[in-house]
Amino acid sequence: MHFLETYLAAVFFIELPFGLISPGSTVLFSGKLAMVLLLYIKEDAEAVRQPVYGLLIGNSLIVALCLLLRFHEPVALGTVRPDINFVDQMGVLMVWGTLLLFIDSIMLVLLYERLGGVFGRHRTLRILACTVLVLSFDQLSFFAVLKLVTGVPMAALFGGWAAKMGAALLYSAMLGAYLRYFEARGGEGNPRRLADLFDLLTYRRRHYNLLRDARPDPSTGALAPRHLPALGEARFRRAQSSGRPLGVMVVEVKGAPEEPAVGAEALRRAAKALGRSLRTDDLVFRYGPSRFVLLLEGIPPEALALMAERLPRLVPELIAASGLGLHTGAATGPGGMHDFATLLRRAEAGLRSRVTEAGDANPVPGARIA
Repeated sequence: MHFLETYLAAVFFIELPFGLISPGSTVLFSGKLAMVLLLYIKEDAEAVRQPVYGLLIGNSLIVALCLLLRFHEPVALGTVRPDINFVDQMGVLMVWGTLLLFIDSIMLVLLYERLGGVFGRHRTLRILACTVLVLSFDQLSFFAVLKLVTGVPMAALFGGWAAKMGAALLYSAMLGAYLRYFEARGGEGNPRRLADLFDLLTYRRRHYNLLRDARPDPSTGALAPRHLPALGEARFRRAQSSGRPLGVMVVEVKGAPEEPAVGAEALRRAAKALGRSLRTDDLVFRYGPSRFVLLLEGIPPEALALMAERLPRLVPELIAASGLGLHTGAATGPGGMHDFATLLRRAEAGLRSRVTEAGDANPVPGARIA
């Protein structure tokens, strides 16, 4: 697809009253840029860079392979001879086009966030302004190299720009309709800081390194408590940048009234049951003698409240321990909070409130949402 786009943009032009246009540049590239923006809106900057990096590395390898071809003399088959000069031209244009796509993608993300305060919830106009500005920059930048390599006339510059403006209008209307009628994203309309956009690019790698280095608690199998501040803060910052909620739940395990102390085996089984009750990306930490902390990324407040109500009944059933009691306190952020420690303290406050209501001598399971 990328080769076809570059080939058409270099050699295939249609003459219209306002100039020469190329379907490769007008239709294919403009559509690809619109898909990049849609990918960012629906996912994040980390997801955007993956296809761009793939194109850049792939095209670089193709150019390196073409350079190797120059060390060999091709064999003529009949009247057809390989055109190495054409291959060189396409290689240069493909690499330059991919570099421009990388720059365009960064500009698109920054403009989309910067213009959030200007257009507010008028998302279609916001998308249109971004695509018009970025496609104008791309037309000037790509045409400069295209004219140098192939010698296309200036009519292609003005005709291509006019055609791209029409494509920007069409693709913006399509994206706006799709996002309005088929998709919804929480937190839309709240502009993110520019520093958060670049933080998104490295979050997954840093978070992966934190998880890779995390060690389990030997007694329960849950993650050791010393890893909670770093991983909790990383997920809290991620929630601030993406606009998605972060749920924190503090779970206290209590024994029967006649034997309130909880043994190591019961705690280990409770930790295992908590892990089975959660999603794949959720984390369970040991937190004190008989407590656990759950990090639940992207969970809505209503779902967190429902989980906090169900866990005290579900966990004892999973481990077949009828005398075991659980109290839970939960909180959702970031909200107006500035760090993970504040969110954790709010969840602990909910737990203390629930324990106080239940009474120390009454191990009836319960939950409190802060």
